[in-house]
Amino acid sequence: MALCCDLEVDVNGEETFMVDKKLLCSYSGRLSKLFGNSTGSARNFKVLFNDFPGGAECFELMSRFCYNNGSINITPYNISLLYCAAQFMEMKNSTYGTPNLVEQTEKSLQEINEWTWSDLLIILRQCQSLLPNENCSAVLEKCIDSLIRRIAFSSESSPCPSTSSPDSSGIRFSCDTRSTESLRNSFGRGNWWFEDLLVLSTELVEMIIKSMVSQKLDHAIISRFLCYYQKSKFYSSKTNEKRKVVETIVDMLYILNWDSVSCKNLFGILRVSLTVNISKCSRNKLENLIGSQMDQATLDNLLIPSPYPMTYLYDVNIVIRLVKAFIRGGNIQVTSTRSKKVSKLMDMYITEVAADPCLKPSKFLALAMALPDSAKDCYDEIYRATDIYLEVHSGLAAEEKMKIYCALNYEKLSAEACIHLYENNKFSSRIAAQALRFQQHRLKSLIERTNDSKCHERLSSSSFDEIGSKGYTTAANSEIVQSGTLEVSTDNEKLRAHLQGMQWRVMELEKVCRKMQNQMTKIMKSRVSSHSNTRSLPRLCS
Repeated sequence: MALCCDLEVDVNGEETFMVDKKLLCSYSGRLSKLFGNSTGSARNFKVLFNDFPGGAECFELMSRFCYNNGSINITPYNISLLYCAAQFMEMKNSTYGTPNLVEQTEKSLQEINEWTWSDLLIILRQCQSLLPNENCSAVLEKCIDSLIRRIAFSSESSPCPSTSSPDSSGIRFSCDTRSTESLRNSFGRGNWWFEDLLVLSTELVEMIIKSMVSQKLDHAIISRFLCYYQKSKFYSSKTNEKRKVVETIVDMLYILNWDSVSCKNLFGILRVSLTVNISKCSRNKLENLIGSQMDQATLDNLLIPSPYPMTYLYDVNIVIRLVKAFIRGGNIQVTSTRSKKVSKLMDMYITEVAADPCLKPSKFLALAMALPDSAKDCYDEIYRATDIYLEVHSGLAAEEKMKIYCALNYEKLSAEACIHLYENNKFSSRIAAQALRFQQHRLKSLIERTNDSKCHERLSSSSFDEIGSKGYTTAANSEIVQSGTLEVSTDNEKLRAHLQGMQWRVMELEKVCRKMQNQMTKIMKSRVSSHSNTRSLPRLCS
């Protein structure tokens, strides 16, 4: 067939090709429908493609297929380009009876499991350059599926199986070049593939992770890869790219089992996210992830510097939001081990930030009340932080001081803390008296419970003596008496030991109470004499 150059094709403004119109129309349904039976002199036809997948390189490969009588060597380096061109140009039929380009590329894709790991990476990178073109979706889907199946299989056996025969899943590996060295050095590790996937874009990584989740790969391994990817890509990317990386990683971590994500890694991501201003949606997801593991955090994790132009030392707003996220998890119970850990952590945090002279009273109060009262069984550390805060912020107005006083639950202060409070001039006399009354009420209740226990002991002893004095003589009654004697005797021994402990505690509390009352009397006298009528006392907290 005589060839001519009667068709001018402009490909995406990159390059112009002069081709044989009749030849290309015989392979391309798209061009055939475009020209139909039109005739004209040479160079009368011109086609402009503004969205040709793969650009000029892809069009040239497609043209070679046509000029070579429908034959071309399909390799990992060109299969994506050829497949996209075949779909775009509708090359499903051939007038020469040879297999069309769509059939040839699809046949090669059916053998993708026979290709090497490096071949898969080459195809993925090629597809990456073609996105978001939908024509490469089939190639991408098959390549990702093969990639994940190899990763899953390698986690159950060696990372680099024999290349001479297919494995039990029908996948044959041919580990070569750089990947061979990577797999050999990572033998037996679940993360042997981490470094190889760093060449992929965030869009492609997102597709791979979603496919991994749908195929139920180990979420712990997936989360480790995502954190590794974030660290590796973040420092080599520009600002906008960094934001995209962090947001993508957070979105992918969010769809995993949250328990599979390391708390340490989450705080690492949080710190870098603050430098790139991620979206509010991604920020909320990240804070929810961290909040779900707040009981695993450390004080160093929470000491995040405040953002510019804030003047206070640490970003208390983030910590407050993290605590709220933990509360939404439904673990706020005084008996909960997780709740106790978070309560202790917050005690340490508020004590650490209380010395900041720029910390506003409203922020200190928000920290002190971040956890509900039911989550705390002791307020000693909150009192200590309050004492530090009042020392640093001595110029607070009386109204602000009263709000801070009300953040304390005096019923949950230890006797030692109350003694310190009575002697603390930073607290008003009314507050000191209120704390004393709570301690006296606690002591009174304990004494009453002790007296009730003593009464119970006497009743049990009387019942036992009555049983022993009856003098039953029958064998059956003798057995009953013996059995009852053993049970009551055991119970009485336990009760006596318990009462002895309670009596000792009551004696100690009575000593503490007398000491507190004496000290309170001295304090009240000294305050009255020093301040006389020049000082108005604040009202009691309601």
